[in-house]
Amino acid sequence: MPDETRHESADLEDYQVSDASDTLEGNPGDDPLDRGVIPPERWSAGIKTAGEQESLDQLLAEEETPPSTPTTTCPKTAATTPRPTSTSTGCCSMTARIRGRAGWSPRTRAPIRTTRPTWSPATSASTAGPPARRRRPCTWWRTTTPTSAPVTDRGQLPVAELHLHIEGTLEPELLVTLAQRNGVSMPTLDVAELRARYRFDSLQSFLDLYYASLRVLRAEADFYDLARAYLARAAVAGVRRAEIFFDPQTHLANGVQLEAVFGGLTAALADGARDHGISADLILCFLRDLGADAAGEVLRAALPFRDKFIGIGLDSAEAGYPPALFTEVYRLAAAEGLRLVAHAGEEGGPGYVREALDLLRVERVDHGIRSMEDPDLVARLRDEQIALTVCPLSNVALRVVGTLGDHMLPGMLDAGLLVTVNSDDPAYFGGYVDDNLAAVRRAFGYDDTALAALARNSFGASFAPAPDKQKWQAEVDRWLAASGT
Repeated sequence: MPDETRHESADLEDYQVSDASDTLEGNPGDDPLDRGVIPPERWSAGIKTAGEQESLDQLLAEEETPPSTPTTTCPKTAATTPRPTSTSTGCCSMTARIRGRAGWSPRTRAPIRTTRPTWSPATSASTAGPPARRRRPCTWWRTTTPTSAPVTDRGQLPVAELHLHIEGTLEPELLVTLAQRNGVSMPTLDVAELRARYRFDSLQSFLDLYYASLRVLRAEADFYDLARAYLARAAVAGVRRAEIFFDPQTHLANGVQLEAVFGGLTAALADGARDHGISADLILCFLRDLGADAAGEVLRAALPFRDKFIGIGLDSAEAGYPPALFTEVYRLAAAEGLRLVAHAGEEGGPGYVREALDLLRVERVDHGIRSMEDPDLVARLRDEQIALTVCPLSNVALRVVGTLGDHMLPGMLDAGLLVTVNSDDPAYFGGYVDDNLAAVRRAFGYDDTALAALARNSFGASFAPAPDKQKWQAEVDRWLAASGT
């Protein structure tokens, strides 16, 4: 892929939040996303039949006229943007902030105040995992348990998405719309030019652009729109279950309250369950290059919202930040009844995977592909059936492997490992989960039986309740039977 490393370049510095009086280039009315609809052109790679296109058009039409939902207006938002009402008390009550920084980079280590807000009881948005030790009375009617059957093409393979960063679903079209909505100046408003920047030669060059782009997420409505766009696309991809990573440290550093983050995301998950039949939950991730102290602080700041996420993860730059640094914060999370996952074995070697298992006690390893360098570790992963959430197109985009044909996925499956296929940051890496499955089918000649095995793995490795796993795996079996295999 073209070599366009961007380490805090001048382009990235152009992402600044302006005053309400600032004007931006371009006419907001020219962008179809100003109507709140993601244009189907950006999803064309995942649409292969007229039936799928018709299905997507129907979904988009529903998005254009959303269900009647109460709205609120945040007094700190420059424009009075209607926002979905969430379970939080108010968009401005959270006192956990990053001090002393108007801007931010992934390497900034800034303390978070952990004073807890005054808040009203919130409901659980979770459908999975052990019960939390901290429980609040439920007052919210919404749930992420599906209340309707999936509305996607019945010919699409059902699958669970277990390695998906919601911030990594920010497509250029939506990025432009949010910049215009929130007064965030950008080096360009041209969608094609923005997409051309989504080329990287390393994890760090990706992260530099990734974090700069996230400054456009300013209000609860932005997080709602981001998650709703992903869930609509996931429905087309056949996703029945999604366990979604999010990075609260990024948004706190940008001056966004935790209420806005949780409120927008959980409202979108509830609507996605109702409209698309997708069961979904949130996993709060720590930016490992900010250090263990910062991770502990943000976990404590998030505990008032404990009913809105089911687990914790560890992401961002891996090299130089081994899992061992985060042993104590994972111990604290385990005491809260949270599910435990961590990125390991993407940049870091097999030793990182061992530390994640032995010190962090993770139940699932995100990436984990470098485990293949250690035969003893491979044997352990096989014997204990510890799931590895592999992201093939991401590994190619970030030069972890030279080409998809060089990927170790076939060797992992041949070794008996419990592997799932996922998209990671699909807006940046060339495709959603269905695109990743289609790519490995082409690269390795996988037939329907092989893809069905990967889909069964994805449900088995999820944190959903056992009856739901069985229901979805039975759906995979029906899909395979219908294919005549």
